[in-house]
Formats: sequence, structure tokens, C-alpha cells
Amino acid sequence: MISNAQRPAALVDDPKLDRYRVLVAQAALFRGCSQGALDDLVRRLQIRTRLQGSLIVAQDEPGDAMFLIAQGRVKVALFGENGRELTLSTLGPGEFFGEMSLIDSRPRSANVVALDDTTVLALTRDAFSAHLKAHPQTAMNIISELTARLRRADETIASLALHDVESRLVRTLERLAREEGESADAVGLVLRKRPTQQDLANMVGSCRETISRTFTSMIKRGLVVPRGRALVLTRQLLDRLSPGPATAAAL
Repeated sequence: MISNAQRPAALVDDPKLDRYRVLVAQAALFRGCSQGALDDLVRRLQIRTRLQGSLIVAQDEPGDAMFLIAQGRVKVALFGENGRELTLSTLGPGEFFGEMSLIDSRPRSANVVALDDTTVLALTRDAFSAHLKAHPQTAMNIISELTARLRRADETIASLALHDVESRLVRTLERLAREEGESADAVGLVLRKRPTQQDLANMVGSCRETISRTFTSMIKRGLVVPRGRALVLTRQLLDRLSPGPATAAAL
């Protein structure tokens, strides 16, 4: 159940300055900024904490800040009126969200929910605007990041339109295993902690019952092998994958 439980926000204090300076410097959005610019950004940050399951930002609400994840994981999702959910992405420490509303002054385009107890660093609209005016390199970084997100969106659209549920599930598991798992050359890829079937359904745009049937079929055919909470994606499965279709907007 989503709640808005939170602890009060606080400005970053001096003992934590070095820790957050490193985090900000490593974020793709602020890569290439001078040390002075990073110090200025860090001093403008606010620390906000959210409990697991809490809504950090809601779709269609006004956006007055962007957020850099310091601890925990979040999911970016769309909620349908019928209760269905589509998970667009999962983000972790060092990644950011919420910058689009600061750029175009439009409402939030999606919901962001804390998957763990999460700490985010908030940068307000005024601080963000002042930084952009003084440091144009950040604007170039934003263009690069938005382009990468457009490419991922194209891949999602193409997958939903051109692939069946099993193909979408296979591609999602393969992506998760490469991002969060480990390679085992003899057997394939190992996803150390597989998502629940409901989470997978949300990721591939299906329902839990369909994912359950598809999973059972894949296990029987030896394409995946459960190992407790882990999941092995066999070489037989990986060999079936081919590059996804290109789309015009990603060219």
C-alpha cells in the first residue's frame, strides 16, 4: 500500500558534504562540472527520506524539484484506472529523476515509488535553473540523458507492439540479469534475485496469470532454471535472442 510517510527534509550538513559531493560528481547529469559547481550544488541539496512503498512523486502533480538517489531503489511507473501498472524503469543510487518537469514546467509524467527505504537528494527548481545558467555543460548532459531515455522508450514501444509475452519476458529477464546478475559461462546468466511474477507482469505489460503460465512453460523446456530466489537463464535461452527492431525516433 502506497503511503506518503516521510521524515522532515534537511539541508546537507558539513559532515556529510564529502559523501554527497562524490555522489553528485558521479551522476551522469553533472559529469564534467567544475569542483566549484559541485560544491555549490551540494550545498543547495535537501535530504529527503521515504519508506518502502511510499510515493515519492505522483503523475500529473506539479514538479518543483529533481531528485538524485543516494540510497535504495525506486520504480518509475504508470498506473491505469483499472488497477493495472506498467513499470517503465527501476533506478538505484547515483541515478536521478524529476528533471523533465523542471525543464518544461509541466506536471510529472509518471509516478515514482520507493522499492526500499530510500534517501534522495532534492534540488529545487530555482537552484537547478541557476546552475544551468552558470554551467552549460549540464545542459549538454541533459540532452544526452534524454536521448538515451528516448531510445529506451522506443525499445519498449517496439517490444509491446512486435513481440509476444514470452519474447518480452525473455528480453526483460536478460536485461535484468546483465544489469544486476552475473555471468556463468558454462550455463548462461544468473539473476541473483528475480522479481516477483507481478513485478515482471508490470515490466512487460501483461498480467500475473499469463506470466505464471509462460514461466512454467519456459521451465519445462529448460530455458530457465530456478535456484531458490535466483534464476538461471540458460545458454539455450540466450542463443534465441536477436537484436531488437530499430525505430525511426531512435536513429
